[in-house]
Amino acid sequence: MRKRVKASFDPKEFLAKVGEGKTISKYRKDQIVFSQGQVADAVFYIQQGKIKLTVVSEQGKESVVAILGPGNFFGEGCLNGHPLRIATTRAVDECVITRLEKATMIATIHNEPEFSELFMSYLLTRNSRIEEDLIDQLFNSSEKRLARLLLLLANFGKEGRPEPIVGNFSQETLAEMIGTTRSRVSFFMNKFRKLGFIEYNGKLEVHNSLLNVVLHDKPEIKTRDEAISAA
Repeated sequence: MRKRVKASFDPKEFLAKVGEGKTISKYRKDQIVFSQGQVADAVFYIQQGKIKLTVVSEQGKESVVAILGPGNFFGEGCLNGHPLRIATTRAVDECVITRLEKATMIATIHNEPEFSELFMSYLLTRNSRIEEDLIDQLFNSSEKRLARLLLLLANFGKEGRPEPIVGNFSQETLAEMIGTTRSRVSFFMNKFRKLGFIEYNGKLEVHNSLLNVVLHDKPEIKTRDEAISAA
């Protein structure tokens, strides 16, 4: 008897199709996927669009903690024993998202090595990003933190060149994410534009040259006028 060969498993194809314990939904801009305090019973995967994660403190202060894009999972805390959601997730633009029930997610991780590898790769990348964010907050100036955030939002390093930033990120949102004030963000955004690091053409476009701010050793890069006045 000929031995039956198991069909190859494609994690991306698996996530792109509806199945048992797995649904796919479209979300319009600003629509909530789940809210802080709701029961955590599923993991989500972003096929298209971007998701904003926000947390509200006991004092009622809301803060943006992450922006996630295509290829990212979220809500994975339910796999670690979190009974309730610790953040609210909202669509930044139109999104297509796969929802995997907790039992389906666990079974797929156990049974499909390719899927397990994809998920572990995501977790390791996310963990590295969190560590980098912490170091960024502890040691870098607000100008460098803003430059790094804009490069991340433009997917710098993913395909070699930054892309136009999809979604309308207010200066208040950017300020929350880097831990500074809206006025400081406004000041630095104007500076970056004068230096040719960014452009506004309906969408915010980030140039490779913005990396100079992140790599620069001095606290702040000065515009020509600031350099003359400081001399």
